[in-house]
Amino acid sequence: MNAKTNAPIIIKRKKIVAGGGHHGGAWKVAYADFVTAMMAFFMLMWLLNATTEVQRKGIADYFNPTIPINRISGGGEGMFGGDNIFSENSLAKNGTGATRRRPTEQLNASGDEGSSQSLSDSETAKNEDSSLLKLEELLTARNGESMVSPEAARHIVTRVTDEGLIIEMFDLPGAPLFDVDGTRPTLLMSDLIGMVASVIALVKNDVAVNGFVAAKPIVIARNPVWDVSSDRADRVRLLLQDGGLPTTRVQRVTGYADRKPVVSNPMSLRNNRVEVILLREQPN
Repeated sequence: MNAKTNAPIIIKRKKIVAGGGHHGGAWKVAYADFVTAMMAFFMLMWLLNATTEVQRKGIADYFNPTIPINRISGGGEGMFGGDNIFSENSLAKNGTGATRRRPTEQLNASGDEGSSQSLSDSETAKNEDSSLLKLEELLTARNGESMVSPEAARHIVTRVTDEGLIIEMFDLPGAPLFDVDGTRPTLLMSDLIGMVASVIALVKNDVAVNGFVAAKPIVIARNPVWDVSSDRADRVRLLLQDGGLPTTRVQRVTGYADRKPVVSNPMSLRNNRVEVILLREQPN
């Protein structure tokens, strides 16, 4: 009998642990959630430190889009404060916003016809600017044609302002517009006023006349600058009326003496001047 037949039978059983023990992946999910939360926390702390109260309010409104976002941060002028904040063509603006019960300052008293009225006023202003610029071209020959002779054009400067078209006529050395220290116009001044009157007749704007003179030495006992500037302005008014200007179109005649010089030297001859102003039409 073989001795090996009596040897004990040994059975090895290998134990398999399901899930890999400590090598499992469940903890990684938890750790990722923790890191994400910490990142969000530090982002929040950074935003609180790097933004102002107004900016934080805007961020809060963005993440909580309720009705207050239109009344407080919409900044528009529609039913709830403007166009839809998700519109492709408009963005929400910072501001107080508006509703029908709380309108913006621009539309506070406009009513149903406010916008169209503003549009009409704007078109009227543009048309008036165009008319004044055309008159300016007639006086300055910017368009190649002038109603003023080259000799007389040296005495004229024009500019369009908020008040209207200002036609300034001034003395030049050897070519005064009035007698020295007097109010009688020279032949040159009479010709200038005649040409200006023909230009003014092309429109219906009201007219204002301002007179200015150069300053006199302080040693003069009686300074006539006020009387001379006023009398010269009034003499220009009379010449314009003689040229066909209706008296009803003249709104004011003012003498400014030597109070508004156009050059640094108040006694310069250039300060002897007269302004004829075509006033802008006043809105009704």
